[in-house]
Amino acid sequence: MPNKLGSINLVKSDKGELFERVINWLLSVGRILVIITELVALGAFLWRFGLDQQLIDLHSKIKQKQAIVAAFKKNEDEYRNLQDRLSIAAGFADASEKKYETYREILTLAPSGIAFTKLSQSSKTLSMEINVNSVSSLSSFVYELKNHPNVESVSIDKIETKTSKAVIVVGISAMLKNTQNPYAAQIK
Repeated sequence: MPNKLGSINLVKSDKGELFERVINWLLSVGRILVIITELVALGAFLWRFGLDQQLIDLHSKIKQKQAIVAAFKKNEDEYRNLQDRLSIAAGFADASEKKYETYREILTLAPSGIAFTKLSQSSKTLSMEINVNSVSSLSSFVYELKNHPNVESVSIDKIETKTSKAVIVVGISAMLKNTQNPYAAQIK
């Protein structure tokens, strides 16, 4: 039987060793990449649990706030109704102040010799009945009334002479500008 002798090679071959080094390096880097990927996936998974818990907490807080809002809804409606009524009352107060100011201005227009027996306002019409001593006082008053900034037009409704009292009774109607209360339509 022939004996096979092994050969002794004293020259190193770089081809096989380089290939082995590359393979070993790729396998070790591949393991590291797999471990890093698993750590990232595990971190994302745990982060997702944290986000889910925050979402659950936020939903419970929203439900609590909704319950509080629902509990205060009746009070809020009552408060808004009160605010609306207060603004309407303030509008009426302003309108009555304007009406009073108009009355005062018209009364100051009257020269001496004129006495008011009736003064009333309805919608946009101011009606008055006056006793006048002279025609010049009447014409002066009517002229001043026509030139008043709040008066749109003036009409003399009646003229009656009372010789026993030496006066002229005159009925005058004046159409006013913008005296209607803008809040009157809002009354509930």
